[in-house]
Amino acid sequence: MWIVKPKPNPGAQLKLFCLPFAGGGSASFRNWAGLLPPQIELCAVEIPGRGARLSERFFRRLDDLLPELGEAIIAELNKPFAIFGHSMGALTGFELTHFIKDKYGRQPVHLFLSGRGAPHLPDRTAPIHQLPEADFIREIKRYNGTPKEVLEHQELMEIITPILRADFEVCETYQFRQKAKLECPLTVVCGLQDEGATRAELEAWREQCAGPFNLRMFPGDHFYLLEHKHKLVETIVRDISNHYTFSSY
Repeated sequence: MWIVKPKPNPGAQLKLFCLPFAGGGSASFRNWAGLLPPQIELCAVEIPGRGARLSERFFRRLDDLLPELGEAIIAELNKPFAIFGHSMGALTGFELTHFIKDKYGRQPVHLFLSGRGAPHLPDRTAPIHQLPEADFIREIKRYNGTPKEVLEHQELMEIITPILRADFEVCETYQFRQKAKLECPLTVVCGLQDEGATRAELEAWREQCAGPFNLRMFPGDHFYLLEHKHKLVETIVRDISNHYTFSSY
């Protein structure tokens, strides 16, 4: 099942689809459901190879992932929607928005892309998905998103490392292709201490957007969203409301 709804809300007026970072899954957004207003239903994406889909094959190319994910999202679009993606999820969310628009003529009322510079810019970091195990894990530690207890737990790392390698391969083999600018409002979000994206690289997202654009910065590093989820969800709701009018109950 691609879409997990921690708190099903069929009466909601809008669906918020959340796309995880490398190694993450729907559980990364589980706590968001209780922070959203009743007008918005949380729909967390579960990519194969993790969570309840742990036994399924990994995707290693974004071009392979998009058609299946796109079909799953389209099946849920019985009402307006927004998309949030962090890091790998930002890249996926950007391409997913184009896929849905090009194939189905639908677009989100708002797109939120977090923790990643604009996709048309060259990658400043060397690829890591093929590194030897010890080197790969050392690089993963730099992102500060995996708890120390997990990093020191051999059995857990044997499960998590293949997932991380596959996800990093998705990102590191990605090739940007120029497209028409997105027309929906775009909010780019990042941690102030995130070394993976400079302010200029974040501002460069403007080149992919013909609609309203906002850049929101939070205290913290690449995984600022774990520490500041309350404020982040508030920001998402506010930015959606700035461009989309919810009906009164």
